[in-house]
Amino acid sequence: MRGMVIRIGTRRSKLALWQANWVRERLETAFPQVRCEIVKITTTGDKIRDVALAKVGGKGLFVKEIEEALMRKEIDLAVHSMKDVPTKLPEPLHIAAMTEREDPRDVMISNRWGAFVELPNGARVGTSSLRRQAQLLHVRPDLNMEVLRGNLDTRMKKLDEEGLDAIIVAASGVIRMGERDRVVEYLDYELSLPAMGQGTLGLECRRDDKKVNEVLSSLNDPNVFRAVSAERAFLESLEGGCQVPIGVYGEIAQGNLRLRGLIASLDGRKMVRDEAHGNPDEPEALGRALARRLLDAGGGAILKEIYGLSDPSPFR
Repeated sequence: MRGMVIRIGTRRSKLALWQANWVRERLETAFPQVRCEIVKITTTGDKIRDVALAKVGGKGLFVKEIEEALMRKEIDLAVHSMKDVPTKLPEPLHIAAMTEREDPRDVMISNRWGAFVELPNGARVGTSSLRRQAQLLHVRPDLNMEVLRGNLDTRMKKLDEEGLDAIIVAASGVIRMGERDRVVEYLDYELSLPAMGQGTLGLECRRDDKKVNEVLSSLNDPNVFRAVSAERAFLESLEGGCQVPIGVYGEIAQGNLRLRGLIASLDGRKMVRDEAHGNPDEPEALGRALARRLLDAGGGAILKEIYGLSDPSPFR
């Protein structure tokens, strides 16, 4: 590997660049003979900032151009937030490693209120996610949810300048950007179940690039990989993306994989949630099993309604 150069593709946002540089530093520390270069790529999702993701295509908007650069061999490695990665990848590519997981919870940031329960009737709450919106409305249907796009700096600026009572964002991004002090509450999983992969980074490369795959193995967290694989199988079974309020979180403790999941209607009035426990070495099977359980418990009807299907059979 002497003299090896790894070109790391990333989005241009401050958080994305932080993540890419975090990976670069760890690779160069573990392999002093390797040098990494950061290649900034503008994705479709970065260009569309004034429309909710659910209306313009969802997760793939943040990875498509980066994956195309990988397949053209313009870069050797892509660093993604796993929550942005679709469950289906182009055949030449794969997720070679998933890093240690930062706090996966959602958090509330507010200049006025110290906790979610303190929000007044009709409070204006900003979020970029239908998943968060549905779960919060399920508990507090009086809230006025407002679409919040843009990077973390933009979202906090809107909080400061547009009179919002609070914004709900991922803890991991806030922590990585050094804004932990602005968090007023970490939301419990019973209030806001995270998005698939939230808090971990996915390292994507070409399957046949043996040297890069070998190097990336040093950053892989096996337990996170198993847990997030269960989450991805759950989401894939539900054919879900940013257009559907779906939450899922897996964790491994004492040799057991615990997977929690939910499906909600857009307005939060309908919600089904459950959890499953199983073998960490069979994460995909557990994810699919939990998905089937939720579909049978009413989740299929919710998805049928969201997708406007006359035939519910795809979600039975």
